[in-house]
Amino acid sequence: MSLMIVLDSTIVAVAVPDIQRELGFSPAGVAWVVNGYLVAFAGLLLFAGRLGDLLGAWRVFLAGLGVFTVASLLCGFATTAAALIAGRFLQGAGGALAAAVVLGMIVRLFPAPAEQARAMGIYSFTQAGGAAAGFVLGGVLTDALGWPVIFLINVPIGLAVWLAGRRLLHRETSSETSRETSRATNRATNPRTNRPTSRETSRSLRDRLDLPGALLITAGLSLGVYAIIRTGEPGATRTSTLAGAAAVLLILGFLLRQHLARTPLIPLRVLARRRLLIANAAVVLVFATGMGFQFMNALFMQRVMGYDALGTGLAFLPTPIVIGFVSLFAAPRLTAIRGPRPVLVTGLILLLAGLLLLHRLPVSPDYLTDMLPSLIVMGLGVGITIPSIIMLAMSGAAPEDTGVVSGFSNTAQQAGGALGLSVLAAVAARDTEATAALHDGYTTAFLVAAGFALAALLITTLALRDAPTKQKEHRYV
Repeated sequence: MSLMIVLDSTIVAVAVPDIQRELGFSPAGVAWVVNGYLVAFAGLLLFAGRLGDLLGAWRVFLAGLGVFTVASLLCGFATTAAALIAGRFLQGAGGALAAAVVLGMIVRLFPAPAEQARAMGIYSFTQAGGAAAGFVLGGVLTDALGWPVIFLINVPIGLAVWLAGRRLLHRETSSETSRETSRATNRATNPRTNRPTSRETSRSLRDRLDLPGALLITAGLSLGVYAIIRTGEPGATRTSTLAGAAAVLLILGFLLRQHLARTPLIPLRVLARRRLLIANAAVVLVFATGMGFQFMNALFMQRVMGYDALGTGLAFLPTPIVIGFVSLFAAPRLTAIRGPRPVLVTGLILLLAGLLLLHRLPVSPDYLTDMLPSLIVMGLGVGITIPSIIMLAMSGAAPEDTGVVSGFSNTAQQAGGALGLSVLAAVAARDTEATAALHDGYTTAFLVAAGFALAALLITTLALRDAPTKQKEHRYV
């Protein structure tokens, strides 16, 4: 499921020109084929994570997978621009429900540090490698079968995963849910089954879910991502500023609600964890770096080096191959030996080096001597960085909070990706189509991405000194 979600972001981006032509999107409106998904996805992650803690992660995961699969079917058969955007919003909602609880499920299923490191390696491979592979698949499928197939291919995969998940996933229930169900049983039970009545269970869930808080944070995050997306668009400065200000007010209102609510959406003990907040600030910067690199590098290959969509995907293949090898084999072993923080520092140094190499690309670069070394270094950096930063972001989560902490971390990832894409795209933009100007814009964007990596490195080295090490393995979970 994680692979389907992350593939969606890049595989759709490749098909956007065909979608615009066939459905009659305006140049500005076609961006919502990607942004509609992103706004719904990012806005609902915290709510979905908390829902997983209350109902059980497996229920929320399967529900989200079902919504995502049905929405993919609707997108594939969309005949108007409005229908496609509506389907993309629904896809984002389903993706949020499924993705928000994934990290929490990994933490619960693999509590031992060594097993968790391997599991995070597989997860990070699907995140980073899947995003890169989407460029290749998007080009092949769109050219061969047309853009609807990039959505319809999700339907049989989603159905198969849903059936397998229903049979294989552990039917866990959070300790908080178990305690609350016990109270409900004592208050009102069905005399025949000795179980809580449906009315009592519904009231109990409604009381614990904090719907006002959920509405505030969903609206705040959605507007925040919208403001980031609009940053740098021509004539959108006022709109972006107003949306950003409204997002800040809504998030402040959410924090006030969490202080006053009897059962907050995010328990105050979670928000009070300094290391959790700092680690997720680093997550924002890491994903701003990684996502920005992938999209800017793809555009550089197409607009400066003259590659088509399929050629770009094939040229980019060394990066996901290196990411796969490192995240599946090398990163888990290094993390088990050294702990996540030293491994993260190493990965961030490699990211910084790779981006500086990209910044120094000549106007007419040769693929083998100029581009390939930077792609390999970036693959090493991403493959090492992503598993370790996610482990740090999830470390210390209590069992009853793994869903909301997972949603929090996923929100940081999406916010970081949106930030990186919007800022770097604005930096790279030029009024002329001259190759030299395009080259300068993209190489400057790579330098800004290096600034993101440097900031993450400083946070890790200066503010995460108390992060768990090999000698403190018990603090991972």
